[in-house]
Amino acid sequence: MADGRDGPIYWFAPDPRAVLPLDSFRLSRSLRKVVERELFEVRFDTDFEAVMRACSARDNTWISEEIIAVYTEVFDSGYGHSVECWQGGELVGGLYGVAIGGAFFGESMFHRVTDASKVALVHLVRHLRASGFVLLDTQFSTPHLEHFGVTEIPRIEYEQLLGEAISMDDLW
Repeated sequence: MADGRDGPIYWFAPDPRAVLPLDSFRLSRSLRKVVERELFEVRFDTDFEAVMRACSARDNTWISEEIIAVYTEVFDSGYGHSVECWQGGELVGGLYGVAIGGAFFGESMFHRVTDASKVALVHLVRHLRASGFVLLDTQFSTPHLEHFGVTEIPRIEYEQLLGEAISMDDLW
């Protein structure tokens, strides 16, 4: 994470670590209805850099130009991924992260239209489940993510789960 737009980059390894258990993902009735209404065209990996830039477009950001450049290289190498919500030809929400083996490391999300980032998360979870992923790492817990079932686990448990996940063939 960068310390602001132009600051130095730091490595964070929180203990405990926040993860979103794929088998206990919580989807509210109201969000389920939004997803079923198909208000958004959901795409994967069509405009990765635009998703990153939208995620960084806030007053306090850890996503610097250097981070964008590196993650774009990660995307170009096949490990970076975005889930995008489009409406009327405009990118209105989404998220991005990195997939290694059976692990997905969620980095950031954004929305310009109500519920767009939440719909992107629902589609990500569906994709990860269908593909056999075992870990959705969110690093930190937030009140927003807690609505979906994010939980914190001790480092030792996280490292065991991480070892299992990254030893799998790439599942994306």
